Amino acid sequence: MIKSMTGYGKANLSKEQREYQIEIKSVNHRYLDISIKMPRQLSYLEETIKKEITSKVKRGKIDVFVTFENDSLEGKEIKINEELAKAYIKELKKLAKEENLLADIQVNDIANYPDVLTIQNNQEDEKIKLEVSEVIKIATDNLIQMKKIEGNKLAEDLNKRLDKLKTKIEEISKLSTGLIEEYVVKLEERIKQILKEKEIDQARLAQEVVIYADKCSIEEEVTRLKSHITQFKTLLDSDEAIGKKLDFIIQEMNRETNTIGSKANNLNITNNVIDMKTEIENIREQVQNIE
Repeated sequence: MIKSMTGYGKANLSKEQREYQIEIKSVNHRYLDISIKMPRQLSYLEETIKKEITSKVKRGKIDVFVTFENDSLEGKEIKINEELAKAYIKELKKLAKEENLLADIQVNDIANYPDVLTIQNNQEDEKIKLEVSEVIKIATDNLIQMKKIEGNKLAEDLNKRLDKLKTKIEEISKLSTGLIEEYVVKLEERIKQILKEKEIDQARLAQEVVIYADKCSIEEEVTRLKSHITQFKTLLDSDEAIGKKLDFIIQEMNRETNTIGSKANNLNITNNVIDMKTEIENIREQVQNIE
């Protein structure tokens, strides 16, 4: 099943007073471009998040939003600034002596002074890393599921458009079979008018017909167009990232259609070519949404 480049995935996790939420948004982009907004204390997990997404997404502009609330001691470390605490004590004792005060200094009092006690985040905490990996996996899977649902809608629409194209190609093929016969009749009439006589050099006539048939033959273009449609439909059933391949096939289909249009010497064929080019452009626009 093909996947759209547009999608959204979200996941939440609550463990031991730690709350995680990850949201992933994906839109169209020529390449894979991942942007992550996350708390600084989780910045060491950026590559872990990118690795999980890259393993499942091949194209698109991906925006990841990570929120994290940690009311537990996991990933935290209490630091005591001993030098600063000693400086506080020294100055307090000095003040007490100078002012003839009782120097009753308690540990709790010192701990309340600025910058004596600080809580620092541990770098690369393994438990938090495992929990973030769990959340990003769920969020990415949810993203992929939505991309597949959107991709299925795209595939249905593209198959309908390809069937219309195929019908137009069949009509053009039928119309082209009578072009040479029409040309022979017109050529004979023109030669008669020029020569003012009924006798025509059949060898020369045959030569002109061969030249015309070679110039106006669209058999090869029709065959290649049918082949492109078959290949296109086959790729729509693929689980791989096929957007770039489909874009290339569309270019080839457009080239063959333009060639048919340049060779066409028939109004009905020209009208069908115009319809085909319109349909191909619609398909091309849809292909831009496919991963």
